[in-house]
Amino acid sequence: MPKYVRSAAPGETYFFTVRAVRRGDDLFVRNVDVLRQAFRKTRQAYAFVIDEIVVLPDVIHTLWTLPEGDADFSRRWRMLKSMFSRAVAGPADTNTLRLRPGEKGLWRRRFWEHQIRDAEDLAAHRHLIFCAPVQAGLVNRPEMWRHSSIHRAIARGTHVPDPSIGAAYRPTAPGRKTPPPYRVA
Repeated sequence: MPKYVRSAAPGETYFFTVRAVRRGDDLFVRNVDVLRQAFRKTRQAYAFVIDEIVVLPDVIHTLWTLPEGDADFSRRWRMLKSMFSRAVAGPADTNTLRLRPGEKGLWRRRFWEHQIRDAEDLAAHRHLIFCAPVQAGLVNRPEMWRHSSIHRAIARGTHVPDPSIGAAYRPTAPGRKTPPPYRVA
């Protein structure tokens, strides 16, 4: 059984990627209000700051800053995923043999986490978050995607939209022969 080594520095900023089990599903945007409620309740129970976030149809990228003396982001993700899963019906065609007790087949079991090292690393991950909807083929400009904290960053003046990011910027993934599975807004 693999042993996952997680960073455990309290009070630090982390970048996370969590995914739905089904690639190409619109699970998160279809249930964005339920997802917001799960985030809200999790933040009430275990404080943390959502510095930046983008909710794509089947992926969430986010930057969190944890409080001093607390590095337990796994507990927060467990609570958030659990609350979301309780409020959303599982897919009818899920192979029940692959599910563990209590699972509905909505989330991938693990998440990807990265502790932010410095200001340059933070800027790179903010850029990744803001440009994710363009790279996924959902919109032509990052600020056109509704489910992103880019709007908050623009309003605060901490982000100026980059005119070079647009349809021409959207790369095709290496080896991909078909367009992304999402609908373009």
